[in-house]
Amino acid sequence: MRFIHTADWHLGRQLHGKRLIEDQARLLDRLVELARDVKPDAVVISGDVYDRSLPSTDAVQLLDNVLSRLVMGLGIPVLAIAGNHDSPTRLQFASKMLQQRGLHLFGFPAASIKPVILEDEHGPVRFYAVPFAEPALVRESLATEEIHDHQAALDALLDGIRLSRPRDGRSVLLAHAFVRGSSQSESERPLSVGGADLVDAACFAGFDYVALGHLHRPQKAGPDHIRYAGSLFKYSFSEVNDVKGVDLVEIGPDGKATVEHIQIQGIRDVRRIEGLFSDLMDSPASDGNSEDYLLICLNDTGAILDAMGRLREVYPNVLHLERPHSARPESGSRSPGDHRKRTDADLFADFFANVTGEPITEEQAAAYEVVVRRVRDESEASAQ
Repeated sequence: MRFIHTADWHLGRQLHGKRLIEDQARLLDRLVELARDVKPDAVVISGDVYDRSLPSTDAVQLLDNVLSRLVMGLGIPVLAIAGNHDSPTRLQFASKMLQQRGLHLFGFPAASIKPVILEDEHGPVRFYAVPFAEPALVRESLATEEIHDHQAALDALLDGIRLSRPRDGRSVLLAHAFVRGSSQSESERPLSVGGADLVDAACFAGFDYVALGHLHRPQKAGPDHIRYAGSLFKYSFSEVNDVKGVDLVEIGPDGKATVEHIQIQGIRDVRRIEGLFSDLMDSPASDGNSEDYLLICLNDTGAILDAMGRLREVYPNVLHLERPHSARPESGSRSPGDHRKRTDADLFADFFANVTGEPITEEQAAAYEVVVRRVRDESEASAQ
């Protein structure tokens, strides 16, 4: 049995105010192309399909397009669960009708979780789908007041699966959770506060493969067969070194899972570059695509007039600018003494030191005097 594990599409998301729907559409085009090439038995999506519980129109249209191409165009079954960003009600709309065509959508954690059974030449593989297990929803579903954190919620749901699951045979679990010890990035929304969102990898014992969603870095969560596929796109600058893509999973007749992480590249990357302002302006094509989404770190110490605006003339998608070597005045700081009794040259010297972190030199002070004298002479001449 071979299937594609993907998660955390976050359709409709923005990056520093930049809409990403075009980038997401191209990535999903390549996912469909990959599915056409490798011909998997299924595609599983482990939550956070949308970025918001009330998704934008273009995000809904994009999802409809991709799922139609996979299920109706290629005949590949798709299983998708709701994550903490999704609205369970909206995601599972019309799910009973759609499952007849091979699209299986799961919004709410259910008291009784029935598997989707797919067959290969070695027999059945049971796919169990557990949407984001919000403790309050699980308490309501199971009619109990004993569940107060994510660990207890997930334990209760998985214990129910184990009671009804055949002891022999292969099984796959879809879940959306934060496994203790896994690596976060800056783009995930916390599931709760105070550590109540963490679950132990040991709770997934007994499944041949666990297809996780929520964390955006592709990684294993303990044993090799418990994995986050990661997000398709880099949704923060903390992810610039991540290799984004999907996991191609193959489960043999003995239940052993092998995983290949396949990189999927879009039309633009998310990168961090650094250097001197003049060098970056002179050689925009020397380090990747100039239209990538960029964090630029300038190593200049002096002031640069409208640095962001000028950089965007060369790099149109600069989203954030850092100046680690430029000394900035503290908020609300001012020079000691009565500024009304100080000369303009003294005030400029203070300003220069605050901006550059270095005291003004005699040559620089003399140059300032020359410029001021010229401006004053021109002003007096024009007034006559």
